[in-house]
Amino acid sequence: MTSGIRNLLCASASAAALVMAASAAEASSFAIRSGQSAEGLGMAYAGAASGGIGMGAMAWNPAAITMFPGRQSQWNATYLNATAKYGNIVGPTAALGPSDNLGIDGAFIPASYNAWQLTDRLFIGLTNTAPYGLRSKPGGSDGTWAGQTYGRSATIRTVNIAPTIGYAINEWISVGAALQIQYGQVDLKQATAAAPGALGVQIRGDSYDIGYRLGVTLQPFKGTSIGIAYRSGIDQTISGRLVRYDLGGLTFPAKANLKLPGSVVVGLSQEINDRWQAHLGVEWTNWARFGTIPVINRANGATLTNLRFEYKDSWYFSAGLEYKYNKELTLRAGVGYELSAVDLSSRSVFVSDNDRLWLSAGLSYKFNEKLTADIGYTFIAVNKARIAYGPGTAQGGPLPLTAVAEPKIHIVAVGLTYRWDDPAVAAPAPMVRKF
Repeated sequence: MTSGIRNLLCASASAAALVMAASAAEASSFAIRSGQSAEGLGMAYAGAASGGIGMGAMAWNPAAITMFPGRQSQWNATYLNATAKYGNIVGPTAALGPSDNLGIDGAFIPASYNAWQLTDRLFIGLTNTAPYGLRSKPGGSDGTWAGQTYGRSATIRTVNIAPTIGYAINEWISVGAALQIQYGQVDLKQATAAAPGALGVQIRGDSYDIGYRLGVTLQPFKGTSIGIAYRSGIDQTISGRLVRYDLGGLTFPAKANLKLPGSVVVGLSQEINDRWQAHLGVEWTNWARFGTIPVINRANGATLTNLRFEYKDSWYFSAGLEYKYNKELTLRAGVGYELSAVDLSSRSVFVSDNDRLWLSAGLSYKFNEKLTADIGYTFIAVNKARIAYGPGTAQGGPLPLTAVAEPKIHIVAVGLTYRWDDPAVAAPAPMVRKF
């Protein structure tokens, strides 16, 4: 085994082990956008599909791998702190008290990227990310709160490992593909009565499933890069158990098919001059396929319960600027706006989601030709998120409950990019490269 292959596999295995910690979500519903790269975070991920955010672009567009010559790796660590408390609680169950912090503590989210140029046209690589995650516990330490019959805690974790290949057809067009191998784990709890300390139900399970990514990058003019990519949806077929603690721990073998969404992303990166670059991005996510999910008894095929989501498709728009202050230092900033997949008719006690504004800033420092460091920060202001349960409401339910949350999210990320080969004795120059 060559040292290049060994380095790539070791880096990927380390990231896969770490990424299990991913938990809090900040994109629409329980998607995680910010955990993909520090460089991208500093521009609200504008230009992600066109390669404008560095190696992290591989998570959106596999064709972007052709922009990174030689053998390179990037490691990212993101700290995400999402806070929200339900207030203005109205309903018979309000006497149980308000909710606690929906985001609990902050979460660390790692991601890594590896690219290996085989010829001037052919590249292979590997990405490790956490595209979905959630950790929400509205109640106190024992899970008791006014909305406990609709939810006490929710945890969703994913690990996505994607072998990637890219090919430069000519000097202005490259194509790429990636196989997504995704692990998903779900743990949901809710009470079966409104009384303090009431026992409840737990649904827990996991699975490995697969999907794919396809993409193309175009450089029709000098200094212009356009990217278009598609990420397939993944049917995460969770298999585990449903436990009725209110019935003495009665356990049922259970399964549920979570139809996670696909997406289409378009990006444009434009070099204005030797110091300034502008980036734009649009992302459409097919959340409408995430509807009502039956939880099935694996022993006899009967429906144990239904998880109701009924989301709509979401849109994300972003714009960013980069300024090359000198040879070593690059400054960047960005803004984004997301039209959420969740509204009053589908908003649950676990996902206090709504339309949101991203404000981002960051920088890169190039120590030498082999090593670059990135840091990014984003503040996300989420519109007030109202929930409504009870007879006659879109969410339904036996007990009336209304409440309002105003989530706020702070995200900080750091990244390191390292080139394993010697740039002075480099592989054949790639036909397409990041500016």
